[in-house]
Amino acid sequence: MALIVKKPKGTEDIVPSKVYKWHTVEKIVSEAAEIYGFKEIRVPTFEETGLFVRSVGETTDVVQKEMYSVSAAGDSKFTLRPEGTSGTMRAVLENGIMNEGLPQKVYYILSFFRHENTQKGRLREFHQFGCEMVGSESPRADAEVISLAKSVLDRAGLRNIKLNINSIGCPTCRAEYRKALKEYFAARKDQLCETCRDRLDKNPMRILDCKDKHCQELGKNAPVILDYLCDDCKEHFEKLQEYLSVMGIDFDINPKIVRGLDYYTRTVFEFITDEIGAQGTVCGGGRYDGLIQQLGGKPTPALGFGLGLERLLMVMDAQGCDYMEPKTCDLYIVPMGEDALKKAMGIASELREEGCFVEYDLIGKGLNAQMKYANKIGAKFVMVLGDNEIESGVAKLKNMATGEQTDIRLDNTIAENFSNALMADMFKDIDADIEKFIGKEN
Repeated sequence: MALIVKKPKGTEDIVPSKVYKWHTVEKIVSEAAEIYGFKEIRVPTFEETGLFVRSVGETTDVVQKEMYSVSAAGDSKFTLRPEGTSGTMRAVLENGIMNEGLPQKVYYILSFFRHENTQKGRLREFHQFGCEMVGSESPRADAEVISLAKSVLDRAGLRNIKLNINSIGCPTCRAEYRKALKEYFAARKDQLCETCRDRLDKNPMRILDCKDKHCQELGKNAPVILDYLCDDCKEHFEKLQEYLSVMGIDFDINPKIVRGLDYYTRTVFEFITDEIGAQGTVCGGGRYDGLIQQLGGKPTPALGFGLGLERLLMVMDAQGCDYMEPKTCDLYIVPMGEDALKKAMGIASELREEGCFVEYDLIGKGLNAQMKYANKIGAKFVMVLGDNEIESGVAKLKNMATGEQTDIRLDNTIAENFSNALMADMFKDIDADIEKFIGKEN
């Protein structure tokens, strides 16, 4: 017997029975972004490898260990996108989007790829909702972006989500901090993992983001960046806290947050939960004021965040949040014979043009098998068509929930009459829900 081909490790199939959950979160995030003035952008699935090396950072885990890269003709090398900001900023720059006025605000819902050790909440292909704002260096923009992220989590119905914020300064004040970090870790070099020993000279801040337990333990007593902020960065961070308080957004200051990518400056933040195990960050982001210049543009401030959709769904499931109901069949037509099948095809086409979800038998099943199938797919109504119904021009419309049957004419009034039947059924459900609610209140 041939082996069944299986999906690659670290990937997931989003099957029809689960896709309605994805439709829910995609609707939530896109609607939230758009009422904040963000517009959707779509960028290529792969980019030149050099883009990520320059922007994400040569010493990061992402570049050193996690990218999926391929060599093409000549010396070209391409990489499946491991994150969204680099490609989005490249697109903003290449397409002259900033010429349309500042700030520019864009969002995306895309899949990303990282060669990681797979575990709960961490896949090799994963999906993110991301927002990027270009053109404002004011902390009011930081507060606005954080507010959007919180709005998404609130709309999803999440509870007990905490916001942690930090400032990792600018290149000026970070130079002193890097020096202090280097001295601290140099004295403990023999306790660092091999990767972090290499990082010690190149980029000691990356040690704080290491996943090795020994390095994490050493990092707990390392110098903190907040003690090294220059006056401008200190004022920027204080103003952010002031704006968040005005907006009613609770937060904790966590000086250990540095984020895993080198392009971040000043503000960094994470929304965290303890309901999905060790991978507790649901959303994270910050400022990257030097990235556009690094990619060849003029110095332009920018900031944004990424929100993992798989992790969002995990928390929503854990907390019993509501999802949109999947669309179910409005009418299943049971044709008995060739003439009835042709009539069913015509009725289905007419009703579908009016927006009704209609199915009919495509295999040639018997009456009982078709009725079982209609019940299995959750059809609201069933209509049996045979020679008698075609001859009389009238069929029975059966409500599958109540068992009630009514006559429906098979003429040019069928679309209107079926829509009325659907509407009446919907109002019955609403009345039942109201009665339940009143009963609970009493």
